[in-house]
Amino acid sequence: MAIASGRYEQLIQDLRAEYRPQREWIERQGLFLIVGHFLSGVAAGTWFFSLLFGFAPGLAAAYVLAAVSGLAHLVFLGRPERFWKMWRARNSWIARGFIGLTLFMLGGLLYLPPLFHPDAPWSGDSWIARSGYAISVAGMVILLLYKGFVYASSKGIPFWTSPILPALYVAYALRGGVATLLLMFAWGGNTVSPERLGPLELWIGLSAAVMVLFYLGVMSGADPVARRSVYELVRGRAAVPFYLGTLVVGLVIPIAFGLAGVTGSLSLATLALVALASVVGDFFIKYTIAKAGIYIPLRPRSPR
Repeated sequence: MAIASGRYEQLIQDLRAEYRPQREWIERQGLFLIVGHFLSGVAAGTWFFSLLFGFAPGLAAAYVLAAVSGLAHLVFLGRPERFWKMWRARNSWIARGFIGLTLFMLGGLLYLPPLFHPDAPWSGDSWIARSGYAISVAGMVILLLYKGFVYASSKGIPFWTSPILPALYVAYALRGGVATLLLMFAWGGNTVSPERLGPLELWIGLSAAVMVLFYLGVMSGADPVARRSVYELVRGRAAVPFYLGTLVVGLVIPIAFGLAGVTGSLSLATLALVALASVVGDFFIKYTIAKAGIYIPLRPRSPR
């Protein structure tokens, strides 16, 4: 009862406030949605680069990450047993993301067995495996795209409606994929040369940094509600995780070590640090953008 009463009081305070913060997708059970978005993005990025480099262990890691992201999405639902209703994708990007995850899991189930088991019922060049490859790629593309459009289609929160946001989330998902391969290399299980991954990680990190700054610049010149979200991000309730998680850990550390690696070799421990910092940044960019969301006021602003 005390928890319900506290939530009710919080709701009343939010409704009375001129700028009402978004809480459903970030607090309590809503945090599982952020975790699900984070893991599905990393899974899609890891799958993409593992296919590009022909790295089977990376494909397996991506499949596991996608499965865990699906569990996080189910925990977020108020009634997980009704997940089957999420197939209604005509007007919902969340439903499209669920379909993408389903395609990804189904395609991986068909494509992966011959890569790890020579005695699998079908071979790697069979029509079953080729179909699995195509289905998994279709699911991967949807997973890369849908998260940004989930937010961009939320018209009640102006901070999320920029077309820059889907591109930003794709960039972070790809960086998460590179970071996963770097972590696997640091643990001794990666046959992909770090000389190929390092510059790629640096390039994506620099691109993500530019997109974050550009996004904030555009939103700073938008309507008052979007400007309030920018305030929450840089000076308000999302400021600490934004500066520490998104900027310092997620961008400054990987970019600094990445630039150092251009002129010299990096140790395995440093590579692991760069990769881990990139993954942390991928999580916190989603967390802080969700936390900074402000609803359009329910009543017109009073003149001053």
